[in-house]
Amino acid sequence: MKLQQLRYVLEITRHGNHLSAAAAALNTSQPGVSRQIQLLEAELGFNIFVRTRNRIIGVTPPGEHVIDIARRVVDDVAALRSLKDEVSVGDRGTLTIGTTHTQARYTLPRVIASFVKRYPDVELVLKEGDPEEVCQMVDAGTADFAIGTETNRSFPHLVKLPCFEVTRSVVALADHPIFRVKKLTLQAIAEHPIIVYGARHSGRFKVMNAFRNAGIEPRISLSAVDADVCKTYVELGLGIAILADITIDPARDTHLKARSAKDLFESSTCSVTLRPASYLRPYVLDFLQIVAPRLTPASVRDAIRVSRKRNSTDH
Repeated sequence: MKLQQLRYVLEITRHGNHLSAAAAALNTSQPGVSRQIQLLEAELGFNIFVRTRNRIIGVTPPGEHVIDIARRVVDDVAALRSLKDEVSVGDRGTLTIGTTHTQARYTLPRVIASFVKRYPDVELVLKEGDPEEVCQMVDAGTADFAIGTETNRSFPHLVKLPCFEVTRSVVALADHPIFRVKKLTLQAIAEHPIIVYGARHSGRFKVMNAFRNAGIEPRISLSAVDADVCKTYVELGLGIAILADITIDPARDTHLKARSAKDLFESSTCSVTLRPASYLRPYVLDFLQIVAPRLTPASVRDAIRVSRKRNSTDH
């Protein structure tokens, strides 16, 4: 049994049981991946995957246990390597963060400025994506952790650490009639074209849920990938945007004005998402505490310990 074989198992499941996609992600051949899985199954004495006409279409019941064990083994090996790096190089290395545009643009600048002063020899790498994509980066091991809001898809094998709540405002040109409405309501907002985030952002589905629950069908003029793009089209007069409060910068958004809508739309929770590895480098823990003071090293380790225990009990 080889560690490489366990990695192949995990990569296949991450890619929806598509061998070719897993092989491409692993930079190897599909026959090579298939052969290693067959060797592992032969050694175990049972099938990990359900097949039809040589295609993987699912996971067997014992295969589910293999996947959970493989995930723990791979995470523990990664933790050992991280410990090795810490002992050998100390406060040096690379920290890769999966993050949404909103967090990269509006939350992380102050965090990174503080972190770099403490750890000038750590290289920071920001990988942007929507909330689901950045969690997938963590799950695949291409990011050390992710910062973003809720996802439609669950990631039960990752640890989510809530940081802060994200409330929303209506953003429009400074002379827009929405600011002359005495009481801001969903109906008043729906009388104008609306600019919203893309489909996989919690800001989008929470805004749309509020309208849906009120029986109102808003007129969406544009869906955009991030707040800055939304504000650009607001400035062009294409509609009003419903954006996170943290994205409103009066010093830069001089042509725009914001009005709080926190009572109309459910807030989102921004969280840090981690793999439940048993070891985190000290500078990673410091970074997390700068993001949210509540994320002390002890609280982070406790959350990881609870997650690992829960996953072991569940399986």
